[in-house]
Amino acid sequence: MPTRSLKGYKTTASEKHLADLQQTGYNAARFSRPIFFGEGAVQLELPTTHRVPVGWIREKACAPIRWRTLNEILPPNSAAESDVAALREELLQYKRVTQTIRKQRKGVWGGNILGVATAKAQGIKDVGTVASYRHLIELGVPRGERVFRSAERVFHRLLSRDSDPALLFEYKAGAKANYELADWARQQFREGAVAALAQAGYVDDPRVRGAAHKIATAISTFLRSDLAEKPIIRRSNKNVLHPDAHPPTIYSVAMLAHMPGLQRERAGFADRLGAYISAQATKRSYVIQLGRRGIKPTHILLGDPLQASSAGAPKDLPLALHWIELLVRLELLEASTVAQRILARLLRDCDADGVWSPKNVRSMPKSASKVADFAFPLELDGKTVDRRQADVTFRLALIAKLAGWELQFA
Repeated sequence: MPTRSLKGYKTTASEKHLADLQQTGYNAARFSRPIFFGEGAVQLELPTTHRVPVGWIREKACAPIRWRTLNEILPPNSAAESDVAALREELLQYKRVTQTIRKQRKGVWGGNILGVATAKAQGIKDVGTVASYRHLIELGVPRGERVFRSAERVFHRLLSRDSDPALLFEYKAGAKANYELADWARQQFREGAVAALAQAGYVDDPRVRGAAHKIATAISTFLRSDLAEKPIIRRSNKNVLHPDAHPPTIYSVAMLAHMPGLQRERAGFADRLGAYISAQATKRSYVIQLGRRGIKPTHILLGDPLQASSAGAPKDLPLALHWIELLVRLELLEASTVAQRILARLLRDCDADGVWSPKNVRSMPKSASKVADFAFPLELDGKTVDRRQADVTFRLALIAKLAGWELQFA
């Protein structure tokens, strides 16, 4: 994949930025590849090595983390066939896996598609189909399991532009006399479905590729337009998203991140998207006005979704880890100032063996946005410190592997 341009980033250090950097734990001895910060920032360096605490993970982590470490991080043939079979069986019996599978009804979870948490106002009683499907992928459940096939039939119907009103799911009642809401819901469902199928590995499926190109074209048109600079307008004494605006979503970014072929084919679009999602997000609150219905923009991106303290501590750790992984898959980590600062802080909090060991880990980190709850935590039991450390320890190792760093196994 071609290296993306980083033009426009300044590398002149200021004393203030250097002081901020030192608070995040910058250690020149561990880093050797440049990180570029934004306006007035200092040039840093990313690590090229990372220590993976294999023994600690094997002893302390849950079955999904151990399974994914074996299959996605360790070299091939790192375990005997009998051990692999035993771990696979343990994974399939893991409580969070069995609970999620049992909740599926006719390929659908929670009677909805995009729900990330219970929302009584929207009639969402449980986590929806896209999040639950992706949660099983994150847990490491093999793709051949029946639970996936059932959901994929629903996703393919959504991609086929089937006009059956039943496919409006959580928006079915509200869309009966609201064509704007119906069209918007089908569009969002397709983005969620493509993101889920792409993450599952169906990147060469013509239905997935066709839908992905249409989504990319719509977003690219928005990014080239004047609306990209001012997507929010004032209407009826409230801020609303311009009706012609088609900004990226957390789903469209995930879709592209899991489709490297599409990234190569549409490198210009990927560059424009990277610049847009690395810019500071607007702080103005707004809604998506669809007829008389106002929708909260849960998945819409109008800039960088991450926030961090001056020391680099993320305000939403689950979202930060998920977003950094997506940026690494897109080869856009260098474009995001906040993501780099957060990653530097998380790496500083790792001990010599690569175990994430910050001070006072008294509870499992939770997400305010909940859009990344499908990926974090994988641990069901967060009662012990080890269990609370395991998810972040694994994620940092996975990010290091995806970034192409040299891995050292402990």
